Amino acid sequence: MTMETSEAAVTGLGGVGESARRPDGTLKVSGEFAYASDLWMDGMLWGATLRSPHPRARILSMDVGPALATPGVHAVLTHEDVPGRKLYGLGEVPDQPVLAEGEVRHQGEPIALVAADHPEIARKALGRIAIGWEVLEPVTDPRAVVADPERHRVQPRGGVVRHQPVRVGDVDRAKATAPVVVSGEYEVGIQDQAFLGPESGLAVPADDGGVDLYVSTQWLHGDLEQIVPCLGLPAEKVRLTLAGVGGAFGGREDLSMQIHAGMLALRTGRPVKMSYNRQESFFGHVHRHPALMRYEYGATVDGRLLYADVEIILDGGAYTSSTGAVVGNAASLGVGPYEIPDIRIEAYGVYTNNPPCGAMRGFGAVQACFAYESMMDRVAAACGIGPLEVRRRNAVGQGSRLATGQVIDSPAPMAEMLDRLEAVPMPPPLDPSDLRDLPGGASQTTHGEGVVRGVGYGIGIKNICFSEGFDDLSTARVRLEVIGGEPAALVHTAAAEVGQGLVTLQAQIARTELGVERVTVQPADDRVGDAGSSSASRQSYMTGGAVKAACEAVRERLLALAGRRLDRTYGDLTLLGGKIVSRSAGVVASIEEILGEEAVEETREFHHRPTVAMDPVTGQGASHTQLALCVHRAVVDVDVELGLVKVVELAAVQDVGKIMNRQALEGQIHGGSAQGLGLAVMEEIVVSGGTVRNPSFTDYLIPTILDMPPMRLDILEYPDPNAPYGLRGAGEPPTLSSTPAIVAAVRAATGRPLTRVPVRPEHIVLGEAGR
Repeated sequence: MTMETSEAAVTGLGGVGESARRPDGTLKVSGEFAYASDLWMDGMLWGATLRSPHPRARILSMDVGPALATPGVHAVLTHEDVPGRKLYGLGEVPDQPVLAEGEVRHQGEPIALVAADHPEIARKALGRIAIGWEVLEPVTDPRAVVADPERHRVQPRGGVVRHQPVRVGDVDRAKATAPVVVSGEYEVGIQDQAFLGPESGLAVPADDGGVDLYVSTQWLHGDLEQIVPCLGLPAEKVRLTLAGVGGAFGGREDLSMQIHAGMLALRTGRPVKMSYNRQESFFGHVHRHPALMRYEYGATVDGRLLYADVEIILDGGAYTSSTGAVVGNAASLGVGPYEIPDIRIEAYGVYTNNPPCGAMRGFGAVQACFAYESMMDRVAAACGIGPLEVRRRNAVGQGSRLATGQVIDSPAPMAEMLDRLEAVPMPPPLDPSDLRDLPGGASQTTHGEGVVRGVGYGIGIKNICFSEGFDDLSTARVRLEVIGGEPAALVHTAAAEVGQGLVTLQAQIARTELGVERVTVQPADDRVGDAGSSSASRQSYMTGGAVKAACEAVRERLLALAGRRLDRTYGDLTLLGGKIVSRSAGVVASIEEILGEEAVEETREFHHRPTVAMDPVTGQGASHTQLALCVHRAVVDVDVELGLVKVVELAAVQDVGKIMNRQALEGQIHGGSAQGLGLAVMEEIVVSGGTVRNPSFTDYLIPTILDMPPMRLDILEYPDPNAPYGLRGAGEPPTLSSTPAIVAAVRAATGRPLTRVPVRPEHIVLGEAGR
């Protein structure tokens, strides 16, 4: 730890390691924070989108005349009005139509746009657009696509987005000798990010013929790369500023209304606001990939794993989005944090006419974790050992190899984490005297009869930052000057604050590195270099690294300036608590005295160490830059007669490398665990024949404060020498391990195999017959 870092941590400046107060916290709690849906401009119009009611159909005709003739309507646009490229998409496969042309490939696909004086007028006009349809049979079975991708083709490029094998050793040889063999088939339903702030934004036409977009997104420059070609404008004429984001969790990594609002603003010459309602939001963003998985493990009689034979099929829906990268994660982490000599994995991502899927917290690792942790419990049962012991005997550590052959070259204290989890006290026994503590709560479905307690465990390993050779970077600009007689720092990045506390952390780093209390974080926009996406648990690592590097450069320039003005050698000076300190003479000047009316400004890019793509045949390669572990214990009470589940307590042990802000970190672990609980027993987008049956928070259930149990946290700090401050990304790992822990606890209480999430009451009461 540097002298500057140590000093800032003990002076109460709100630096690294402190629970600094969030500048947006009070505004959000009081309801005064301006989200994207609050944007307003005089003279603005309202945009609305016509969406397909069919999961698959041909558009035979379209008549927009009646809509355009509606009083108060200023524009009606179709694919013919797209000014530039008609396709967009994340990464190297821009295959998503700005507006459907000829064929729709999923329910809710955008077809036409309306701009009107009032949102009700816009929606009324949408209903007047007449479309002639030829409804087609949708492709909805991902297993059928894997079996015959040509016959079940949704996209011209084929039925399979990516097939990623992993090969280690000789699985067939190992199968012939393994004394214990267990197998299982697992399924994960479609989970929604369920962010509370629906997709919204404002497009403002500019005097130079361009457009200014104020949007809620996770990646400003990623959006820009897709928007510019479609609007047919030079890059400098499309400008993005981050509007208030009401949660993201991956669902804002793909575009929603950005191009549409820009088209309408350019056509009408007036500002256009678009804001989805809740139902439209379910169709306006991608979801977590549903998964079908088949696992077979071989082990010795004492529970040491010998081989893994795995198939993972992820349903990406109609378009590519980030499915390829999700498949890479599922394949590379498909057998979890365990040492297995022989491994065969076949991981697929396929196209269907089901809802589009892409990034969501956990990004492919969540689905695999549910399966491999369920398998570890099966191995434990078959060998007659405990669920924690089977994990200890197979745990990875520093120096172990993942399935991809990548060596874990930083601390991986999994065995210690299991020991610490085992030492966490259990909650008190079931007390049926307070009905609110029972499954079903105050509805009085039980008075304790039929209620059984269960305990379960789960471990997850998650990659941090972008992987597989992607040149991951973030950019930060830091300016130090004197304002009102005191030193002040201004931090400017394009990193999206989506609720995780990144604005707070950037200020903490600046305070730590520069020793100044007054730090302002400028609103994120594209006037500074790319910061990458607020996903993959990467922003503390990447933008934190960029801010740290820019601050260090500012500090070096300040000390060089001080050396010249004080006639002292550069090596004699350091910056401590906002003072210029001589190693030989003590404090010799303040920042204010050295800077005067000057300002020092530096911009730096930060890149993590290189990774490589997985080998397309063997899956081998050091594809990840950092890995993080979290372990969970779940205690549940289950009414086995009615199938009702109450999660009594969750305990979690997580290694974060370095605690940057404890309060924010604890919030991330609680929040990630809550989303894992939702996937375990509540959350699923129900789809039948490609049609969504529950696009509302009435029927799509998410955990409330009454569903979240008390949590016990044990946070470890084993620094990663390759990361800024030694930190590890912390937002995603709890989402992985909480789901299998809760399901394992329900299994323990009921004796049911429970191979699908979310677990529903009928699965508990009826078993396999309830599926």
